[in-house]
Amino acid sequence: MAEKQIELNSVDIAAAVFGTGDKNIRRLENEFGVTAVCRGTMLKISGEMDAVCAAARAVDGMILLMENHTPLEDHTVNYCISLARDGEEKRIRELTEDFVAITAKGRPIRPKTLGQKEYLQAIRANSITFGVGPAGTGKTYLAVAMAVKAFKAKEVSRIILTRPAVEAGEKLGFLPGDLQQKVDPYLRPLYDGLFDMLGEETFARLLEKQVIEVAPLAYMRGRTLDDSFIILDEAQNTTPEQMKMFLTRMGNGSKIVVTGDVTQIDLPDKNRSGLVDALKVLKGIEGIAQIRFSDKDVVRHRLVQEIVKAYERAGNTKPVAHAPRYKQI
Repeated sequence: MAEKQIELNSVDIAAAVFGTGDKNIRRLENEFGVTAVCRGTMLKISGEMDAVCAAARAVDGMILLMENHTPLEDHTVNYCISLARDGEEKRIRELTEDFVAITAKGRPIRPKTLGQKEYLQAIRANSITFGVGPAGTGKTYLAVAMAVKAFKAKEVSRIILTRPAVEAGEKLGFLPGDLQQKVDPYLRPLYDGLFDMLGEETFARLLEKQVIEVAPLAYMRGRTLDDSFIILDEAQNTTPEQMKMFLTRMGNGSKIVVTGDVTQIDLPDKNRSGLVDALKVLKGIEGIAQIRFSDKDVVRHRLVQEIVKAYERAGNTKPVAHAPRYKQI
């Protein structure tokens, strides 16, 4: 039986580490099979030596986040535990050193996982970036945040967001309204990100001036998009022909981000996904990068990460956990 004591420096840090109803420390105990007791600001962890050391590393990561004014939420606690298992908890500091933007409500946006940080670095460094991974990894949200940041910095003059309107059980023709109203439900995730970044009034004004354009992929045909930040979301549901059409719309001074999940293809012929095809075809071209997220990068509710892992274990999806996280192609 081993034991380790950790000084938490203040009552506030101790309260945050333990969490509401001690939920964080209970999570730590369950994950590592240890016992944790706090007396004032002193945390004592006891159990098997390896487990105690790993749990202590997770607490070190949590303290590092607190010291850098990052709140301890469920996903950040889980991520500290995940990194501690690999002995990489000190890399938590890298997340606190990156910054993207401030939302309309004043909330700072920073990467929450190392995968997200590498995604942001790839977007900054490349003209075209592919972000590929499961739901909940922040692929679309961070791309929208980077687009708004580039626009505010006058690096681009407009933002264009698009996605294929692939029906999931309903046909567009049976939906009420004109064409724009028919496709709006497919574009809602893109609207949500822009509302968060800009506020509804600013977004509506820029949309009216056509500085921001949110449209189905079919609207991109025949255009040349100069001086723009262009995001293609749900790209796994494009055909190879649509993907080629989209990528060749890129004009001078533009940046493209393509996001998708190759385990969620809704096309009738899943082997014909334009995203899967592009990742193979575009190898060796300078200025194009791809990020592959894993279940560790899921930042939604804890159960989303568990669901992703459960489906991978069941063999219903293609796991991406062992794919290279950052690859220049």
